[in-house]
Amino acid sequence: MKVNEDTKGIAFAAANFLDSKKAEDTVIIDIASKASFADYMIIASGNSERQIANLADDLKDKLSENDIFAKNTEGEKSSGWILIDFGDLVVNILTKEMRQRYNIEKVWGDCDFINIVEGV
Repeated sequence: MKVNEDTKGIAFAAANFLDSKKAEDTVIIDIASKASFADYMIIASGNSERQIANLADDLKDKLSENDIFAKNTEGEKSSGWILIDFGDLVVNILTKEMRQRYNIEKVWGDCDFINIVEGV
């Protein structure tokens, strides 16, 4: 499967943007070889439900400036977990408690985890 290089650049830009907005433990996972629904997944944590809602809104606004729009958003501010589907990129923004509870990284543990600094 050929991974879209534009999607990789978008993933780095999105992860670095979240990091600049004080998201914590932001990771990019290359899921292209294991998933049919996306090429990359970002997981990031916030300190509160309010922060994760702001991170999600800010990211959607930032990417929309480049004509990249969310196809769907799942979860609400009060749920502790917001998933944003940008097509070939899926972004999960969770409170620290929800991230520990669901441990998404373990589910995708056999995929490549990418250091966000590589894309800078």
